[in-house]
Amino acid sequence: MKNFLIPAIDLKDGKVVRLYKGEEENVKVYSHNPEDVAKRFEDFGFKRIHVVDLDGAFGSNLKNFEVIKNIRRVFSGILQVGGGLRSLQMLRNLDEEGVDLFVVGTVAVKSPEMFEEMLDSFPERIILSVDSKGGMVSVAGWKEGSSYTPEELAKLYDKKPIWGYLYTVVEKDGTLEGVDVEPYVKFKKFVNKPVLASGGVASIEDLKKLKGIVEGVVVGKALYEGRIKLEELE
Repeated sequence: MKNFLIPAIDLKDGKVVRLYKGEEENVKVYSHNPEDVAKRFEDFGFKRIHVVDLDGAFGSNLKNFEVIKNIRRVFSGILQVGGGLRSLQMLRNLDEEGVDLFVVGTVAVKSPEMFEEMLDSFPERIILSVDSKGGMVSVAGWKEGSSYTPEELAKLYDKKPIWGYLYTVVEKDGTLEGVDVEPYVKFKKFVNKPVLASGGVASIEDLKKLKGIVEGVVVGKALYEGRIKLEELE
């Protein structure tokens, strides 16, 4: 399970936090030292982590760049970063710091031409973030809706040089309510690229439910709340 689970580090004001259903005002702080958290994941043998700049997601650009640089310094595995990646220059800046994969959602919906430029510059290194809220794709830190269903958005880009998808069920995110596998089963019928799942994971049983359906699961709150203990992962 250790290679299937991808720990999440959500950053807000330089701290490690988790939100409830993506609501900016509904925040809980878990650590004031993101680098220590990343180092702990490194020490437990994780090969990949998922970092989100929430300040960037709710704003218009990356706000926790220095923290991300420090995380890169202590974590040797694959580092994927998202949240406010709205320009090609931001991707270049992260690339210079050794970030491996970029998680981009809003640009793909609102600025397709720019997204194409990103794909041209970083082929196979961009994860398309598909954030489903009420069955429709949500953007701009989950504050705005769109006219796309997750499957319609995937159809636009599945043949493009994306790495794959991060599919988040927004209503489940940060709730510890458990996962619903159906959205992922449905989505997988429309895509050929890898899919990472996110939202609602509360136990190792949830991971087992998703095994064989998706290629990985991003987990945050269940780790920080001790619902999934690092020591128990194989």
